[in-house]
Amino acid sequence: MKAVQYRRVGHAPEVVEVPVPEPGPGQVLLKVTAAGLCHSDLAVMGWPEEQFPYALPMTLGHEGVGTVAAVGTGVTTVVEGEAVAVYGPWGCGRCHKCAEGKENCCAYAAGLGILPPGLGRPGALAEYMLVDSARHLVPLDGVDPVQAAPLTDAGLTPYHAIRRSLPKLLPGSTAVVIGVGGLGHLAVQLLRALTPARVVALDVSKEKLELAREVGAHEALLSDGEAAARLRELTGGTGAEVVLDFVGAEATLAVAAASVAVEGDVTVVGLGGGTLAVGFGGGLPFEVSAAFPYWGSRPELMDVLELARRGVVSSHVETFTLEQAPEAYERLHAGEIGGRAVVLPHA
Repeated sequence: MKAVQYRRVGHAPEVVEVPVPEPGPGQVLLKVTAAGLCHSDLAVMGWPEEQFPYALPMTLGHEGVGTVAAVGTGVTTVVEGEAVAVYGPWGCGRCHKCAEGKENCCAYAAGLGILPPGLGRPGALAEYMLVDSARHLVPLDGVDPVQAAPLTDAGLTPYHAIRRSLPKLLPGSTAVVIGVGGLGHLAVQLLRALTPARVVALDVSKEKLELAREVGAHEALLSDGEAAARLRELTGGTGAEVVLDFVGAEATLAVAAASVAVEGDVTVVGLGGGTLAVGFGGGLPFEVSAAFPYWGSRPELMDVLELARRGVVSSHVETFTLEQAPEAYERLHAGEIGGRAVVLPHA
């Protein structure tokens, strides 16, 4: 089968031929119908060799959906031909967090060598994908696979981030979304669907600001040196109750710190490499909470898919063939993808 692999540190990913995996006991083989590309992939491929933590070659893709092609012995909860989404942050399956469906918070996964698909384990950018356990599959139940693939991360991560701040997003409140890319454009929709808050989007791209308006942002502002002052003005000087930074660079974190309200939340999702100073004298208003969410829980993925099923959220996608995936990564790196890039391995 064909697969997109990162084979050498510092080199572009390649389309190669690899054997079709066979499911062992408890495992499930998927015929991949759609796989999303993420800035996290670019971050991984940007690590220097001395810091690279995974074995190479590695099949990329941590956003995947497919149909069940075969099951190993002992699998009884999915059947061949069923359309499913892959829950990516695999855990040990035995601890308290995993028992709650919060495998993204499993404290034992790293020590046991359990890694997510596409981030250490073979991922979804292939014609077929091996999933370690049927519990990591969520039925699509009618959701379009091209729509569903980005929701497994680009939808799940913002949903998880927003849920923790829902008590602060009351009528009259303001939520700021910094970066209207693959995750940010879904965050705008989720905020509109889940809260009565005014949603303000920031980006350096006029095209992405237009996308923000299309998907429901009340305000869309250029993310520049005056952005924090404009946000303060919009909020009558008090600042925003919640700031979600989907970039995570020094410049955007500075905007977040300067625009959040007293008792507000700053949630850093982006992997831009910036730092946020916390503590007295650190520049944040009093009693601000800072969080760095990782993916989301399995029940939350079910929630996101249900929102898509009801037509409340939708992914803005540009599709590519498997052979075009290296080019799609180049365009993603250049900021030329609006919304999410989705690869169709059997197109």
